[in-house]
Amino acid sequence: MNLDELLKEYSELELQLADPAVHADQSKARTLGRRYSQLTPIVTTYRELDSTRDDLTAAKELAGEDEGFAAEAAELEERIPQLEERLRHLLIPRDPNDDKDIIMEIKAGEGGEESALFAGDLLRMYLRYAERLGWKTEVIDSQPSDLGGYKDVTVGIKAKGDEGVWSRLKYEGGVHRVQRVPVTESQGRIHTSAAGVLVYPEAEDVDVQIDPNDLRIDVYRSSGPGGQSVNTTDSAVRITHLPTGVVVSCQNEKSQLQNKESALRILRARLLVIAQEQAEAAAQAERKSQVRTVDRSERVRTYNFPENRISDHRVGFKAYNLDQVLDGELNAVTQALIDAELAEKLAQHS
Repeated sequence: MNLDELLKEYSELELQLADPAVHADQSKARTLGRRYSQLTPIVTTYRELDSTRDDLTAAKELAGEDEGFAAEAAELEERIPQLEERLRHLLIPRDPNDDKDIIMEIKAGEGGEESALFAGDLLRMYLRYAERLGWKTEVIDSQPSDLGGYKDVTVGIKAKGDEGVWSRLKYEGGVHRVQRVPVTESQGRIHTSAAGVLVYPEAEDVDVQIDPNDLRIDVYRSSGPGGQSVNTTDSAVRITHLPTGVVVSCQNEKSQLQNKESALRILRARLLVIAQEQAEAAAQAERKSQVRTVDRSERVRTYNFPENRISDHRVGFKAYNLDQVLDGELNAVTQALIDAELAEKLAQHS
């Protein structure tokens, strides 16, 4: 979509949002408002650039009569390239999911109990990062391990402001490797283990329509660490989406209905990703780094405890503040990935 089309769309959105009838449908109003917010920086920058060019023309015409206008013209000439560059950045096609909330799954992998403990460390890191940004978090489902870690845990993260969670945490998908002395190691030797992270944009009802006839729903008794029963009723729910074969299980809630709702929420997010990957080759390329096997060799990031070092292998990021990162100070890491993606897109559209 070119600039003229975006300006036209922005004007149409202004008219629609000014219509009280539109706000009777909250879902529609929210969708229109989100798109309006996306386009506002583009339109504001374009208008500022257009106005600055007009001012420059006028200042040049008056510069012959008043030296003050010559100085103003020089300032405006410096300003125009800055605005042009900002507009070029804003016009780069954005990820359509950037404004969405996310569902994140963290899975223990190689390394046994140590991997499960590391999965717990990653969960706390993301929860603290979310807390720093004022985001809302909710553990949707979990399978704790015997020593206090997690074999598998699913968390929902929602933003309160305009910036979506996906825009900052979509890069977290992949294998995260840890190097440290495990609590189970008596000889003090450093071990390497891994945990896998999967990130899905959370789907709204309008994004994914699920036919109830496409679902097989099984119920069973929940179990805790070690397999002991933690429920005396069949409250755990397993949903199989027959057309795709996607299976989701939830057992955290005491109510079968609550577990069903949680499972459907995760299922919608997974189906949204599948639909987008089928529809767009670009979406598939975006997610190819999110490996679905927790193999130490296919790592995106390494957490080295003896050196207090964190390394992101995709962009060459390295810092020696691992303790702070695990306490939720993830901004420098995520910004490095955001900047790398922007540079790549700029190169493609130059």
